Amino acid sequence: MDINFNSNEDHNKLLTSELNKKLKKVYKGGGEVRIAKLHAAGKMTARERVDFLFDKPAEALEIGAFVGDDMYEEQGGCPSGGVVVKIGFIKGKQCIVVANDATVKAGAWFPITAKKNLRAQEIAMENKLPIIYLVDSAGVFLPMQDEIFPDKEHFGRIFRNNAIMSSMGITQIAAVMGSCVAGGAYLPIMSDESIIVDKTGSIFLAGSYLVKAAIGEMIDNETLGGATTHTEISGVCDYKAKDDKDALETIINIVDKIGAAKSAGFDRIDSIKPKENESDIFGILPKVRSGQYDMKKIIRRMVDNSEMQEYKANYGKTIICAYARIDGWAVGIVANQRKVVKNGKGEMQFGGVIYSDSADKATRFIANCNQKKIPLVFLQDVTGFMVGSKSEHAGIIKDGAKMVNAVSNSVVPKFTVVIGNSYGAGNYAMCGKAYDPRLIVAWPSAELAVMGGAQAAKVLLQIETATLKKKGQKISAEKEKEILQTITDRYKKQISPYYAAARLWTDAIIDPLETRHWISSGIHAANQSPIEKPFNLGVIQV
Repeated sequence: MDINFNSNEDHNKLLTSELNKKLKKVYKGGGEVRIAKLHAAGKMTARERVDFLFDKPAEALEIGAFVGDDMYEEQGGCPSGGVVVKIGFIKGKQCIVVANDATVKAGAWFPITAKKNLRAQEIAMENKLPIIYLVDSAGVFLPMQDEIFPDKEHFGRIFRNNAIMSSMGITQIAAVMGSCVAGGAYLPIMSDESIIVDKTGSIFLAGSYLVKAAIGEMIDNETLGGATTHTEISGVCDYKAKDDKDALETIINIVDKIGAAKSAGFDRIDSIKPKENESDIFGILPKVRSGQYDMKKIIRRMVDNSEMQEYKANYGKTIICAYARIDGWAVGIVANQRKVVKNGKGEMQFGGVIYSDSADKATRFIANCNQKKIPLVFLQDVTGFMVGSKSEHAGIIKDGAKMVNAVSNSVVPKFTVVIGNSYGAGNYAMCGKAYDPRLIVAWPSAELAVMGGAQAAKVLLQIETATLKKKGQKISAEKEKEILQTITDRYKKQISPYYAAARLWTDAIIDPLETRHWISSGIHAANQSPIEKPFNLGVIQV
């Protein structure tokens, strides 16, 4: 291996090490003191509850681990958005589990908590996965109620989705393992079956203090809405559990009896590991943002037996389109080529840029995959579409629109991996979050923004200096340098993969070596949801 490879490897392995350190901190939720307090009360933590349910906890996918990262600092922070969401297998059946983390503000709902819960329900609905709610929440975080209560994508959407999923025949099971108050009380009761833990679980529209204030009635919380009340008097809950483990075992027993889902029919054969060394990815991926590399080398370390059938290999070379298998599943790969290439006319084309011929090729390939019922995998390292008079006269907008149209109307499941750059309209064409990928993950090397950091900082500098000059301020070279540094630091933070993950623009930041597992698990989930409508591109300019 050359020095450049070793330098890249050290850089990318360090990024992955930092990822693992951050995850360890996230896994502690509200901290060791609050975890100890929960255990002292005879309760399990949210993560312990979720892992207890799964056949193989270590293989579960966690959605939104970094949600809330570096947000709500004035309120004391909100690790993982105060809720743990994982996809895994229970008695051999793939399920999604949503568990309130009572160590984070007593499981209270922040605005980002609602967004994460809605994402979990979206995944359940898209893939027809059984969804399990482990409820232990103090309800809406009142100081921020205006950002979580009344809008379309706010708290109330959760219950609307409960009703929609029920009509779709998606199994919903809820276990009340702590507080379940006010509007949140509807969630377990709108589920198919509900369990409540004796002495620790409670459900009521208003607690004892509010009841006294509202109507003058004196009553304790246990009598008002405890397990005995709701399983023997009100009939609100179906099962009374003696403790957390008993409640979780009840869930396992219920899931065990669920009938098999219909298959979408995506093709799978026995899995073969890549022939090329997967760990080489760390050395191939450049540490310099503008660095060139051959994306085909990355793909060969991700696909079965390192084999792929490239489509239109000598045309539109800045996008690679190829058929392959990942963990036995047939996939169609659409990937940005990062090295400088020559087109069919012998002209040089920049790597990571989408040209007219590349967009045209990708559009046709996406249509082919829809015709053949082959799931699509997008590997993003894109700086955007080519600009300039030559591209405009060649119809880059028209060809880019065709590609966006194909991605938008695709009916086969789509999965997106942000490997490096994900800038501007390139993010859209390569199936960014707005284009409904079933799962979208980022490597630690990813950046998501409307444009690259250096270009953006210069544009923002021009705007800011012009504004100051209008106010009569003189800008010295030293002052301009200081402003540029401030802008660059701020922008650098915003394009970080952690900034994106905190806001759920991506579902997770993952070790590159986990990519095969994420895609395979995602297709397994999608295979339980048959395609119900034909692929139709609609009106496009040819």
